[in-house]
Amino acid sequence: MMLILGASEDQLPVYLEARRRGIPTIGVDMRTDRPAYPYADVWLPVSIKDHEGIVAALDGRRPTAVVAAASEAGLWTWHELSHRYRLPFRFPAAAARASLDKAAFHDVVRATGVPGYHWRRSADRAVLTAAAHDIGFPVVVKPPDTSGSKGITLVSHASELPGAFDYAARFTAPGGPLLVEEFVSGRNLTVDVFMRAGRVAFAGITEKRMVPGPRFVIGGHAAPATIGLAVRGRLVTAAGRLCRAIDLFDGPANFDVILRADGSFAVLEANARLCGNAFPLLMRHMYGVDTVAALVSMVLGEPFDLTPTQEHAGIIHVLASPLPGDAILTAVGGVTEARQLPGVVCCEVYAEPGATVHPFDQAANKIGYLVVTGPDPATAQVRLDAALAVLRLEFTARVPVGRLGQSTSVVVHSDSE
Repeated sequence: MMLILGASEDQLPVYLEARRRGIPTIGVDMRTDRPAYPYADVWLPVSIKDHEGIVAALDGRRPTAVVAAASEAGLWTWHELSHRYRLPFRFPAAAARASLDKAAFHDVVRATGVPGYHWRRSADRAVLTAAAHDIGFPVVVKPPDTSGSKGITLVSHASELPGAFDYAARFTAPGGPLLVEEFVSGRNLTVDVFMRAGRVAFAGITEKRMVPGPRFVIGGHAAPATIGLAVRGRLVTAAGRLCRAIDLFDGPANFDVILRADGSFAVLEANARLCGNAFPLLMRHMYGVDTVAALVSMVLGEPFDLTPTQEHAGIIHVLASPLPGDAILTAVGGVTEARQLPGVVCCEVYAEPGATVHPFDQAANKIGYLVVTGPDPATAQVRLDAALAVLRLEFTARVPVGRLGQSTSVVVHSDSE
């Protein structure tokens, strides 16, 4: 049986691929309301970070493969379990550390000679404040061990530091260290690679569509990123070098990169796993490369193919509430119509009407995706606009009034985003 760590919408494709192949699955997640829950043959309601708890819940059963996808939270467990059970693919400890600890990855970047930037880690806020002044504003404050934009703030003035420290501290261990980093201005790219035998077997580079504001939330991706072949070559070479430096000779990884106007770049973070946000789906429809299938084959010890068979353009558009506070998703319409439009390969809304939705200040607060492709970027954008025009998401903002906590409401449609 294949043990899959996590069961969110981003892990669902792994369950579906296993089911397509007739492979029984063991799903691990504390929550039973996850989208992949119905697709697991066995369910373990255990934290994906608790490898000992998972072993106890297995009660003597031995998985034939273990896999984590689209989240760093399960990477150390992937390492521990794959080695404990001596599985065909054993996830490397160095790759888990680099993904889970941003400071550790900064050390890897420096050691390999890949371009990085200034940063400081400390649990002492006075030290971090001094570092911010030394680096020069604006700076970025973040926890060292989170993903999905959780706890991140762009700080333009020293007076904003205490609030940024407090916000970052909400997402990490109490009293633990935080990071202050240089703000690197430029284009936000994702360099997504799949390694095989120490070489980059496949690479896809996208430009992130960032949500305005200080939280660095990703509202989508446009691909392929409009960069020259020489720049692309340098980015892919750097990604391969970093993968080898963290002992990831086989498997997926993605890197957050800032590309400056002069063609130089800085690598911000590493994630030694498949991208989330419907990224594998986009790669499959753009290039004909199924990275989910490759991942499943890899952990089973089977051969896999990563040869592109086509080349199109595409866009991922994240669906989320545009309101600044908690809201109620009051209506969903036009999903079927959007799916029938040319170029729409995915239109999914995971939240049901009546669900409480949170402001889109981190990736976990998304409620769905639109994924479109086209023969070129302009056509892909036209197709996205057409889909958004028929998709209707209505949100009611809840604003407490008075001591009884009554509320008032406003309605926002998806085409007003």
